[in-house]
Amino acid sequence: MSATAGNTGADRQGMTWPQMLALAFGAIYLLIGIIGFFITGFDDFFAHDTNETLLGFEINGMHNVVHILIGAAGLALHRTLSGARTYGWLLAIGYGAAFVYGLIAIGETWDFLSINAADNVLHIVTAIVGLVIALGPVRDAVTGRTRA
Repeated sequence: MSATAGNTGADRQGMTWPQMLALAFGAIYLLIGIIGFFITGFDDFFAHDTNETLLGFEINGMHNVVHILIGAAGLALHRTLSGARTYGWLLAIGYGAAFVYGLIAIGETWDFLSINAADNVLHIVTAIVGLVIALGPVRDAVTGRTRA
């Protein structure tokens, strides 16, 4: 019985670059979400215009929770190429929507994520990275063929 048939993972190749990016972005977003709570505390989760920033990015409790969830998803989905691709689509769609939301919400009293211009730049960059993870080609080390 081969390792593949028994699904033991003994023949598992190294991670592909989309998996590594998913792992890296997951770890970074999880860490940022946790660190964010040291700045915002746990009060007034939906505060607008908090003037509480982390590296120039405005945050509030809800923003921290979103970062933790995005980070945990990356850590959970990086294990397989298809999982990493799914994470890429989540980043692309979720952060693309967050970018559009930020274009409309900055300065508004109903901005429940307390977004500033720096957040918007990060959101569009993260959406683009998500597309790269979701769509970038991966070459098979054995055959040299590109796989999705």
